[in-house]
Amino acid sequence: QVQLVESGGGLVEAGGSLRLSCTASGRTFRNYAMAWFRQAPGKEREFVGSINWSGGATRYADSVKGRFTVSRDNARNTVYLQMNSLKPDDTAVYYCAADGQPYRLGLSISNAYLYWGQGTQVTVSS
Repeated sequence: QVQLVESGGGLVEAGGSLRLSCTASGRTFRNYAMAWFRQAPGKEREFVGSINWSGGATRYADSVKGRFTVSRDNARNTVYLQMNSLKPDDTAVYYCAADGQPYRLGLSISNAYLYWGQGTQVTVSS
């Protein structure tokens, strides 16, 4: 059974930065793409960013491009989301997700991801 555990959320002022971490266990981490999604109150879950299995390719939502960076450390079974220049609109619960199939690019659709973390709250004050 694959488990994903996120950490690093919290309260930050607009313009600030946070780094989220997601550590995986239960299968060979390095073979699978990983992604971050978020869900704000009253809104549907949306794609934030992803990274392919090798770490050589990333993909971002337009709303975070240039501000957020997804990276991975396969030796630590961990994927990161570095968030800079945060805005109040970035307030949401952030989820990491693991692809259900190996060796794929990081897709932006949620149904490509089989395993999900419990989520971590990010709140950006104005």
